[in-house]
Amino acid sequence: MAKRNMIEREKRRTAQVNKDEKKREKLRVILKDPNASYEDKQTASVSLQKLPRDGSYTRQRNRCAITGRTRGVYRKFGLARHKLREAAMRGEVPGLKKASW
Repeated sequence: MAKRNMIEREKRRTAQVNKDEKKREKLRVILKDPNASYEDKQTASVSLQKLPRDGSYTRQRNRCAITGRTRGVYRKFGLARHKLREAAMRGEVPGLKKASW
């Protein structure tokens, strides 16, 4: 099990990303616009830098829904490899079965 504070930090980051998503997108559009003036781009850049770092979606980390483990997490299922295997053995994951050849 991951440390509780790390899981809570990740939840706060997710909430911050959801909150700042539209603001960041508007500022990025201004920065990428070839017709925007230099001053507009400069103010957009400064505004983007003033937003909280945790509001950036690249700071998020995939975590297992059960244990909070960050490594070996399958995106499709949202579970770490250990818990995915256990769930598959119990038959809780539809369409997934143990490979045998």
